[in-house]
Amino acid sequence: MAIAMMSWMFAIPMLGFATGLRTMTPMAVLCWFAYLHHLPVHQSWAFWTTHLVTAIVFSVLAIGEWIGDKLPNTPNRVSLFPYLARLGFGGLVGAVAATGLHGSLLEGILLGLIGALAGTFLGFRLRTGLCHRLGAPDLPVALAEDAFAVLICVLAMGIVTG
Repeated sequence: MAIAMMSWMFAIPMLGFATGLRTMTPMAVLCWFAYLHHLPVHQSWAFWTTHLVTAIVFSVLAIGEWIGDKLPNTPNRVSLFPYLARLGFGGLVGAVAATGLHGSLLEGILLGLIGALAGTFLGFRLRTGLCHRLGAPDLPVALAEDAFAVLICVLAMGIVTG
């Protein structure tokens, strides 16, 4: 019971945190896990995540976000629209993961939101701080952030799916 609770309290905020880094990446990873039958949401409101087309659409959106993130005119993640999108998707990812764990939808949403809030601001501060402190261009730091977001998602879903 304690291990299940720790998984719940750790994995869903991790997914939310990754949403704060890259909005679409956690949703894409979650949809692939659902499509491959590792996340048991087939008989729930989240059944739509189990379809191949959903996994592909979110993967294309995630790749588009990775590309768009590197463009000079892209607003930073703490601007209003990107910030609200991250919170919305953090709550959604938390809700779907909670459904797969047969847990409370509200708790999943709240844990996803908390993680997304932390990921948005900590990710922004870390990325800008690293670029400034190291005198490094933004591109390598952004690419490392992409990879880190994917890694966090896969690890979190590994915990969720046990």
